[in-house]
Amino acid sequence: MNNTRIKNIKPLGFPWETNDPFLFCAHHRDEYPKGNNKMGPGVSLDGRNIGQDFSIRDGWRMYHGNTIPGFPIHPHRGFETITINKEGFVDHTDSLGAAGRFGAGDVQWMTAGKGVQHSEMFPLIKENEGNPLEIFQIWLNLPKANKMVAPHFKMLWAEDIPLIIMEDSDGNKVEINLIAGKLGEFSALSPTPDSWAANPKNAVMVLTIKMEANAVYTLPACNEDINRRLYFYKGNSITVEGKEISEAHVINVVSTEDLELKNGITDGYLLVLQGKPINEPVAQYGPFVMNSQSEIQQALQDFRQTQFGGWPWPETEQAHPRDKGRFALYADGTEELKD
Repeated sequence: MNNTRIKNIKPLGFPWETNDPFLFCAHHRDEYPKGNNKMGPGVSLDGRNIGQDFSIRDGWRMYHGNTIPGFPIHPHRGFETITINKEGFVDHTDSLGAAGRFGAGDVQWMTAGKGVQHSEMFPLIKENEGNPLEIFQIWLNLPKANKMVAPHFKMLWAEDIPLIIMEDSDGNKVEINLIAGKLGEFSALSPTPDSWAANPKNAVMVLTIKMEANAVYTLPACNEDINRRLYFYKGNSITVEGKEISEAHVINVVSTEDLELKNGITDGYLLVLQGKPINEPVAQYGPFVMNSQSEIQQALQDFRQTQFGGWPWPETEQAHPRDKGRFALYADGTEELKD
């Protein structure tokens, strides 16, 4: 058994453990019920810690939402957020006046830079059936040189994100969504312009992988020794370089060697995060990530004084009309309508 390509294996916690250049990763799966006329849960909220509901009760959480599940208005500075949607809908609004609704397969990429407030709500659009939601929320750090860039919001739509479908020698399928970076001959869509991922030399790659039962796939090596982690979040088991690993584990691996993955007896699902480390000091206070405590104090002072542009929306947990469909409204007034 050859395990020299595996650095370590750990159980998944909450949030998931990451390493430089990533700061945070959380996987949210909520089996929301039918929606009411306000696009909140069409059931009683009695017994929930409204505003701080992170306990999975009846299969779902309200998070910080009071009426609609999600994360009402909150600030960020000094890093980026990548939100990958696998099921359900997310409504975005921010202090720049940008907004959007994105659904299954879509990805939202936001550079907070010098400061932005935003809201991420999960509208329960369906009134006659359940509203399951599955998303990943990933924080990607910014280097000191880019921490105070202008905020930027971008949508990567499902129909534009490269979907790589292949079969192993027995005809078992592997499907890969290439969200960031380069994989073989395939290249992802461009991220936001000031992102650490915008420079190919930083080898940032974000993938989601679905493997059919018994499928075999080899993740190709990267040219240099960088941080690479595989999150096996759903399935029966997966064998990595001869080592069988059960569901809900993160596998920290060597990036300079090809990595053979053999899935178990049910469909298996993985998230892959890799990137060249920024190798700078990290000072974090809640939603602010800078290089020093003095910069954190400055961020707090700036937020108190400016509110990072204020809040141009009528609600702190802003949602869009039920029938709006997928769209993106950018700060310059440009709007994309998808369906």
